[in-house]
Amino acid sequence: MAIKNLVIVESPTKAKTISKFLGSDYKIESSFGHIRDLPKSKLGVDIENNFDPQYVIPVKSKKRATELKKLADKAQNIYFATDEDREGEAISWHLVNIFKTPKNKIKRIVFHEITEDAIKEALKNPRELDLHLVDAQQARRVLDRLVGYQLSPFLWKKVARGLSAGRVQSVAVRLIVEREREIQAFNAQEYWSIESIFNANNQNFESKLNKIDDKVIDKLEISNEEQANKILKDLEQATYVIEKVEKKQTKKKALPPFTTSTLQQAANSRLGFSAKQTMMLAQQLYEGIELGSEGSVGLITYMRTDSLNLATKFLDEAAEYITTQLGKQYHAGIKKYSAKSKLAQEAHEAIRPTLAKNDPASVRPYLNDRQFKLYQLIWQRAISSQMAEAVMDNTTVDIKAQKTPYTFRSTGSIIKFDGFLKIYPTSTKENILPDISENQTVNLVELKPLQHFTQPPARYTEAALVKALEEYGIGRPSTYAPTISTVQERGYVEKEEKKLKPTEMAFLVNDLLVEHFPKIVDYQFTAHMEDDLDEVAEGKKEWQPVIKNFWEPFKENLDKKDSELTKKELTEQASDEVCDKCGKPMVIKVGRYGKFLACTGYPECKNTKPLDGETGEPQGPVETGEKCPECEHPLVKRKGRYGEFVGCSNYPKCKYIKKEAAQTFGTCPACGKGKIVGKRSRRGFFYACDQYPDCKNALWGKPYIEEGQSEPEKCPDCGSILVHGPKDSIKCSSRECKYKR
Repeated sequence: MAIKNLVIVESPTKAKTISKFLGSDYKIESSFGHIRDLPKSKLGVDIENNFDPQYVIPVKSKKRATELKKLADKAQNIYFATDEDREGEAISWHLVNIFKTPKNKIKRIVFHEITEDAIKEALKNPRELDLHLVDAQQARRVLDRLVGYQLSPFLWKKVARGLSAGRVQSVAVRLIVEREREIQAFNAQEYWSIESIFNANNQNFESKLNKIDDKVIDKLEISNEEQANKILKDLEQATYVIEKVEKKQTKKKALPPFTTSTLQQAANSRLGFSAKQTMMLAQQLYEGIELGSEGSVGLITYMRTDSLNLATKFLDEAAEYITTQLGKQYHAGIKKYSAKSKLAQEAHEAIRPTLAKNDPASVRPYLNDRQFKLYQLIWQRAISSQMAEAVMDNTTVDIKAQKTPYTFRSTGSIIKFDGFLKIYPTSTKENILPDISENQTVNLVELKPLQHFTQPPARYTEAALVKALEEYGIGRPSTYAPTISTVQERGYVEKEEKKLKPTEMAFLVNDLLVEHFPKIVDYQFTAHMEDDLDEVAEGKKEWQPVIKNFWEPFKENLDKKDSELTKKELTEQASDEVCDKCGKPMVIKVGRYGKFLACTGYPECKNTKPLDGETGEPQGPVETGEKCPECEHPLVKRKGRYGEFVGCSNYPKCKYIKKEAAQTFGTCPACGKGKIVGKRSRRGFFYACDQYPDCKNALWGKPYIEEGQSEPEKCPDCGSILVHGPKDSIKCSSRECKYKR
């Protein structure tokens, strides 16, 4: 049966939303992401033949590729409706190559929001495939493959198996490592402040010593308690008079709508979402949410963007919403923003709600908590960007301690008109001072010296790291979230109180790369490479010469370092420790789980000792106060390959190990009684119900649980548990269901 119009998108959720807007003349199908890719088992790039990529159809995609090809053969017109960015363009290009479809049947359509108007407008204005975007995507894929598949095996051979290096991820690790070294090298300095409380007109207000001899004091000027006490002694008999009252009106401008980077930063700092989680939720809001009788509706525009543009239609809608719901005084007129980035190259609009009238309250019943919080943030930011400035009345009061050289200062602020803050509140707080005038005497209520110490620079949060990567020009909107996720999964970075802390392995690998492969982790070089890829996307450069200019010196250096460097010199360091089992010297090594002491008599002597992460001293077994149930010797806490464990101190004579409660991954959906726990088998690690053999439910992927939740997320298509898949994907655990994101 012939198909009049075949529309292909990359996601089943997107297909479902689009199908609502088109009639029976259109058949909407999903490719489930990329249908072709470089092979996993080999390099897949023909270096001798101008870096020609050797694409294959992965086993998991072969059935879908065959199905789509059959549909394409029957179709009169084929509309490729994948996302309008490099990845989306490449997905369509791969499909065209698989189908071998006549050119007159191919139509490429693009849109930035999944709404009826946007889809129908796109169908009226099809274009050809943008091969410059395809080339830019191929260049990035080939470049990352060359680095990953050449440098990672080098690290396995010279450091430890399982490590990885990447053009963007290694630079991100360098940023985190260098910040940690700044923290380690930091020397705290003592300083003091003189704080006071005054009373005027029966109202207390706070103040702080600001000047000595009419000169503003430096933060570190009062460096010790002796100096602070001298100031207090000088002030013992002082009277305090208002020397100056200065009132000034200031205005606070609304922030522009979100780009990918600023959304990730705001969602992390305001909501505590990781970059990966933010992008996953934004994808759901973009592709479509079931809004009751309305069906599936795309709630936001495309979420991978550098642009600050807003469509005229939305600007008009926002103006109407603001004036009717808040009042004309809250609308600032049409406000347009310009992107700071050199090339806003992804989608052509900022992230905004598809309809201004869909305020958070109206869609709340259809969203889960996290979807709602992110949508509310996006809606508030986009609407508030069109609102009037907030007006503040700021007051500065200087209080002179008579017959002394000291002047105190108080600052107060009142929000005279809230403007955009009504929709998008910030940390702006009011501090109301009493109504006071110059030459008025005020009463001292309290005077106290406070000791402080300067603080080291803070570790990066995900928000701060995204901002740093953007400022350096490293990576692009689509790379931030997977990069941050990858450096944690590879064991280079751990989260400690929501801050990113490098592991010992991160220091070792970073130092190796900085010394021996400086270009790979050079900020300017990496940013310049991004600029080259952008010029490929614009059609200003051919992609193969860009790769060649990188590859030839990189390969020459790699071969040189492979022959020059040994694992021993990179991973071993002499120590004063002597093996307590064979008497031979011990050396400090670095493994995936940190530094440890190892006997140089290996393999005859396999004695090792963990080192304390803080002091670097040998860390012996720590007694727990419990007795071994098998031999009565003390139980001790040790570190092993899989982390800390409690075992018998009489090892190896007694091999008792205390079993700890297994980590659980929610309730088993099969029996409803047991918990899903991690288990090991000859085939590897898997997840299964702890009620085995009564319940034999098993999963070969780790259940996906959102941060802050206790139960795994369910598949929106079939209700099965979602599990972690390859390349940071989330997929359905059911073999029959093809849901994936």
